[in-house]
Amino acid sequence: MRAFRTLAAGLLCTAVLCVTGLEPVQAKDKVKVGFIGSLTGGTSANGLGGRNSADLAVRLRNADPKAKYEYEMVALDDECKPNVGVQQATKLAADKEIIAAATHYCSAVAIATVDVYHKFGLPIIVWGAVLPDITYRNKYAEVHRVNGTMINQNQRNAELLSKLGYKIFAVIHDTTDYGKGHNKYFSEALAKHGGKIVGTFGVTSDQQDFSAELTQIKSLNPQAIYFGGLTPIGVRIRAQMDKLGLNSVLLDGTSGIKSDAYIEGLGKLAEGTLSFIEGAPTERLPGGKFFLEKYNAQNYTNPPEAYGAFAFAAMTLILDAIEQQGPDRKKVQAVLNKVKDRDSIVGKVTFDDHGQNTVAIITAFVAQDGKWIVWEDSEYASGKRKLPGQK
Repeated sequence: MRAFRTLAAGLLCTAVLCVTGLEPVQAKDKVKVGFIGSLTGGTSANGLGGRNSADLAVRLRNADPKAKYEYEMVALDDECKPNVGVQQATKLAADKEIIAAATHYCSAVAIATVDVYHKFGLPIIVWGAVLPDITYRNKYAEVHRVNGTMINQNQRNAELLSKLGYKIFAVIHDTTDYGKGHNKYFSEALAKHGGKIVGTFGVTSDQQDFSAELTQIKSLNPQAIYFGGLTPIGVRIRAQMDKLGLNSVLLDGTSGIKSDAYIEGLGKLAEGTLSFIEGAPTERLPGGKFFLEKYNAQNYTNPPEAYGAFAFAAMTLILDAIEQQGPDRKKVQAVLNKVKDRDSIVGKVTFDDHGQNTVAIITAFVAQDGKWIVWEDSEYASGKRKLPGQK
């Protein structure tokens, strides 16, 4: 018995020595990063897709054993409302534990919040909003944007529509900075191609009835209605065009309606609508296949939507900067300001002296058979089908 006890004691001692002799596993320091988008309301499909995509970047980094830090993403809802966006931006920026953030789908919110980020010194990368003034109105070192702007969108829009023979347009735009910006840049681009705008109508973002505007437009007999606004209004306008007998008039939209929610909300009435967006379709992006495989593996309940890949790229750039210089706002900002020819899933990223990515690739989409199809791949481009108002 004594021999057994002696052996057991020896084994226990050996076990203890072995355990105490191990190198302790070092817990990684936790670092907070932020995300803001429209998680509720009419543009929530895009906001949720963006949030999930940024979250995916964080999850993949946390799963990387080479990562220096463990990341936590704080996601806030701006509701696509400027006043709410300012409140959320202030909340995020005032939290000194949050080192940087990927922010905003809605341009009206993004432009309203840039002063907040500058005031608090929070480096941010806009992942979806397209108003040029977000980066170009001020030269704020804290503000960057990974996607392109509405200038490029509208140049491509006017060029394609002119080639297709559309010359006479009516314009409906929302009265936010986003809608007014689209009106401005489309009007300028169209004039260069000899197009004519016979009527321009500003509408509020919560307007429900467009019968007055559409009745006037019907009397003006345009070939197309250019719409500068977001999905909820776009759905209502297209549905009311049908009721007023305007189905022979093309609805020519912007990136603001490029969402599954637009087609789901209209069904067959969405057919033939155009939309223009920065970059290429997600599956055709340099890292698109990788991104979609990883995204789908997480079983998110919402698709990434049109700007999900940009949100992923924005958050990845932020995490790379923190890994490089540590969790320090000023140092992270300095890294982002020097980003040049950086590979990402959306292609090369270079921030100019205003923090704007110098990407100018624009893809045209058309709604065909319940899906958004790249224009060049569509039956409309091949001539098998005709767009409304096309001769």
